[in-house]
Amino acid sequence: MNTHSDSENSLSRMEEMVSKLRALEFRLTPQRMAVLEVLAAGEGHPSVKEVHEIVKRKFPTTSIATIYKTVNLLKRINEILEISIPGGSKRYEGGKPFPHPHVICIRCKKVIDLDLGPLKDITTRIADDTGFEIRSHRLDFFGVCGDCKSREKLTQKQRRQRHDK
Repeated sequence: MNTHSDSENSLSRMEEMVSKLRALEFRLTPQRMAVLEVLAAGEGHPSVKEVHEIVKRKFPTTSIATIYKTVNLLKRINEILEISIPGGSKRYEGGKPFPHPHVICIRCKKVIDLDLGPLKDITTRIADDTGFEIRSHRLDFFGVCGDCKSREKLTQKQRRQRHDK
């Protein structure tokens, strides 16, 4: 759901990303701007392939290599967050490029942001207990989402019905 404040946040993130790229003297091609727009929107956690499909609607000749290069650049300058999914795929988030927790479905690969409140207290405790200077963290939970659980139950029920015949 896009509310007015969601649009403002997306625009603000886009402006932040553009500003950082300009400050670092990177070119802002129309294709690169389209990638920024998709990632700054913060809608879902798209894969490179999904970003490519969206960008191609505006710029049909855009190669997937262009998307990979832009995503890698944004990752390198800490403007997007990379989320590793079991099975090797990766998703990206530009709306909130700072570490925060997620719940990830191991079946359909759906990624949902979690709001567990500030993790500063636990980070401080870990630093104190270990002597580490904590620079980043990841906290992701893996499981099966409600939609996939429903499909599994339906499939099991259908198998039992076939077996009982």
